[in-house]
Amino acid sequence: MARALNRLTVRQVSAAKDPGRHSDGGGLYLRVTPGGARAWVFMTATAGKRVEIGLGPASSVPLATARRLSAQMREAVATGSDPRAVIAPATPLGPVEITTFGKFAEDYIASVEAGWRNAVHRQQWRQSLKDHARGLTDLPIGDISTDDVLAVLQPIWLTKAETAKRVRGRIEKTLDAAKARGLRSRESMNPAVWRGHLALLLPMQSKLARGHHPALPWSEAPEFVAALRQRRAVAARCLEFVILTAARSGEALGATWSEIDTKAQLWTIPAGRMKAGVEHVVPLSSAAVALLTLVNPSQTSLHSPVFAVGGVARSNMAMAMLLRRMGHGNITTHGFRSTFRDWAGDATAFPREIVEQALAHTIQNQAERAYRRGTAVERRRELMEAWAEFITPRPVHLGAS
Repeated sequence: MARALNRLTVRQVSAAKDPGRHSDGGGLYLRVTPGGARAWVFMTATAGKRVEIGLGPASSVPLATARRLSAQMREAVATGSDPRAVIAPATPLGPVEITTFGKFAEDYIASVEAGWRNAVHRQQWRQSLKDHARGLTDLPIGDISTDDVLAVLQPIWLTKAETAKRVRGRIEKTLDAAKARGLRSRESMNPAVWRGHLALLLPMQSKLARGHHPALPWSEAPEFVAALRQRRAVAARCLEFVILTAARSGEALGATWSEIDTKAQLWTIPAGRMKAGVEHVVPLSSAAVALLTLVNPSQTSLHSPVFAVGGVARSNMAMAMLLRRMGHGNITTHGFRSTFRDWAGDATAFPREIVEQALAHTIQNQAERAYRRGTAVERRRELMEAWAEFITPRPVHLGAS
């Protein structure tokens, strides 16, 4: 028969590696995080709610001391006293809420997202932490260690380099905010910081992974678009719009109907949603206008996202998953801008400055910037029509499946 108390041995405590709570009996537990950090906690309940009281890290609180403290806390509970008074001045007993990384991250995003450029950025913050930092979600934010951060970054560091870098940065900001709120020790180092820390522990990403987006060869674009049109999902229409306009995915995902003028065949992206912070006017090809006509729901608001389901804009992840399902997991949505540029340079005689403006690239040359303010919109319209005719020789239609 198992003993009700003193179930653990000193050797078991020092060797414990399995994440979770390991009971010593009588409400005393050794808690082990996925990163290997070990700490003592005493658990009881009041008013039907769990109360968890930290007794300190196992590295500095011996098993015998933890047992002595837990015995005193059990006695306090039995006599109606506050068990926390054993290690701290007495306070009214009440449920102690453990702030997890997931809960704090959601609260942090909600507190700062009003200052972010668009709804897509907010969604990407939430989705990236949900998808790639899931291992941190249920951990007490005050206990997250370097090993915990490495556990979520290492599986994607080389295979999804850009995503991994963004996730690391978002974890770092979240933990810094937790420290500012007093939920992490002010003397502790942020375990997600890069310079002088994770830079020494993670392998170097290749230059390709750091700076370039794998792209589809331009000669394969017509076949790809034909296959894309056989899919009815909103993500498919958004990806097709990205290809037709050579826009960045975030610009398309954040587009609202107020930015679209189908009569003039123009899409005006406000400065606040552009990478360079300058308003960008995109001449829409006939194929792009036809696509917009297909996806335009009845009674839509001018401020509604163009590519939305239930009023919520799609995400980059939706298009990435679509590419995988189509057997093109080796390329990225952003890579279609390179596909467009390679086609324009290899297969057309359009001037470089026209192509650069179509891509909304910042031009340092003063003469080229002046040219942009002239007749470039109509010249770019010719370019975008030629691109649409190359990749979509047939009328736009929605696929059957």
